[in-house]
Amino acid sequence: MAALVLSALLVGSLVYCTLTLIAARHYRAGHSPHPSALPPMSILKPLSGDDLGLEENLRTFFEQNYPCFEILFAVRSRDDSATAVAERLRAAFPAVPSRLLVTGEPSYPNAKVFSLDRMLAEASCELLVMADSDVRVTPDLLSTLASEFQDEKVGLVTCPYRAVPGPSFWTRLEALGLNTEFLAGVLVARWLEGMQFALGPTIAARRRTLSELGGFQALKDYLAEDFVMGKRAAELGWRVILSSFVIEHRIGSQPFAANLKHRLRWNRSTRRSRPWGYIGQVFTHPLPLALLLLVVAPAWWPVLPITAAFRALAAHATAARVLGDPLTHRYWWLIPLEDLASFLLWLAAFFGNTVQWRGRKYHVLRDGRFHPVT
Repeated sequence: MAALVLSALLVGSLVYCTLTLIAARHYRAGHSPHPSALPPMSILKPLSGDDLGLEENLRTFFEQNYPCFEILFAVRSRDDSATAVAERLRAAFPAVPSRLLVTGEPSYPNAKVFSLDRMLAEASCELLVMADSDVRVTPDLLSTLASEFQDEKVGLVTCPYRAVPGPSFWTRLEALGLNTEFLAGVLVARWLEGMQFALGPTIAARRRTLSELGGFQALKDYLAEDFVMGKRAAELGWRVILSSFVIEHRIGSQPFAANLKHRLRWNRSTRRSRPWGYIGQVFTHPLPLALLLLVVAPAWWPVLPITAAFRALAAHATAARVLGDPLTHRYWWLIPLEDLASFLLWLAAFFGNTVQWRGRKYHVLRDGRFHPVT
């Protein structure tokens, strides 16, 4: 009986790999026309600490090849080590309008949303680009986004990302998973259902769209505010699209324990935000399913090389064809280990509803909201 169940799940997983190939090709076929208008944009940058490569990351936003934009930074206090970095760049690029806001301590659980809300009140433009501090871009980000907002029905644009790890072995594994497994899920969902979510590192939105969904106040209690933002924008009738612009997501260099807590937080947040979708992620783990099948039915060993071939093709479609990712090309032999780690973390996230975030413990509720554990 176990062999039959596992074989059925494995067949579903191979079908999913096939869908990944189709969805990647569908994404690559789309393109945005050259923008006919270049509307002003406000870039909102919440900061917290001098992360690895922070100055280089922020510099790429000052270097945009775009005629009219401003950059707003937000820190909790002047003592934040990111303050000096932001001030150096503001002095180095005096022609780019920029401001640094000191927000104080957040008054609700999601500190990032608190910072974005304070910057929104000071921003002067209708088009807003919300980008994390660990994002690095090329000078054509804003012009690409401008082309994608030419359709007045587009309310929100979210950027796919190529994860770039620091020297840590564990973040290298995580980056391989993000560039192959995670992106595959994004592309398949986009192809089958359309975009009904957003990806956190970089999101662009119309101010009017944010206002209609209730502003950042409507997102303040959610751990996965990016998912909720995209979902509500789509429910309101706005088009949510996956940008043709691929950003670099510099995920740092965490040791094992910190990386484990970070990945558990992400998985538990996903499970609470999209419970049925999270269960469906069983099909995104072909190699672990094939290994489990071999444990209960060793005679079925030919399924392992077949599954490995399907997984390799799907990984190539996302990492190489969509992201142009050199990491996966160099460390492809670590993908089976990452797949096993990802599968175990997926299972572990079914147990427990608490997460660790920036040194504090939170309880995640059934609807994706969260609050501190006291």
